[in-house]
Amino acid sequence: MLVEIGDKIISTDLFSEEFVCDLNKCKGACCVKGNGGAPLKEKEVHMIQRDLKKIKPYMSNKGIQTVDEDGIYYLDEDDAPATTLVDKKECSFVYFDETKTAKCSIEHAYKKGAIEFNKPESCHLYPIRTKDFSEFTAINYEIWDICSAACKLGSSLKVPVYKFLKEPITRVFGESFYKELTKIDLEIKKNK
Repeated sequence: MLVEIGDKIISTDLFSEEFVCDLNKCKGACCVKGNGGAPLKEKEVHMIQRDLKKIKPYMSNKGIQTVDEDGIYYLDEDDAPATTLVDKKECSFVYFDETKTAKCSIEHAYKKGAIEFNKPESCHLYPIRTKDFSEFTAINYEIWDICSAACKLGSSLKVPVYKFLKEPITRVFGESFYKELTKIDLEIKKNK
């Protein structure tokens, strides 16, 4: 089922599915596995290029080498920018912490106050995926087996996808959009 808020069409899976990232179990697999890099907006390409020197101290040596040789992005099958990959595996901006968990060097630089923007919107919103069309933006929940631990934890804590992603949803779409999601969730629950 789908609902509309302005020019956004939203899958009701955001309300019915439950999700809380469990990094202890997945070790940040979404930053390592998959068939491509993280989708980037044009503005994010420019911000990363502008701040690359400030991000590099938080990157792995292989990530720095990849970015130096191949750049920060490539054009995917839709001719949209996506982050380059190290050896066709992890995102160039991944570093591994002492527990071998994949973390984002862009986010790390942001949290340290070195740069003014957080990780790419597509990463921050995950497992939500967005697709822009001429008339609207589709907002969907992406199911991926590497996130089974997150689904299990979300289910045990009873946290719907949209509530887990309050911060990135508000960052990308605004506070009033998030409030509308909350109202829709209450309506859905009332009509059950």
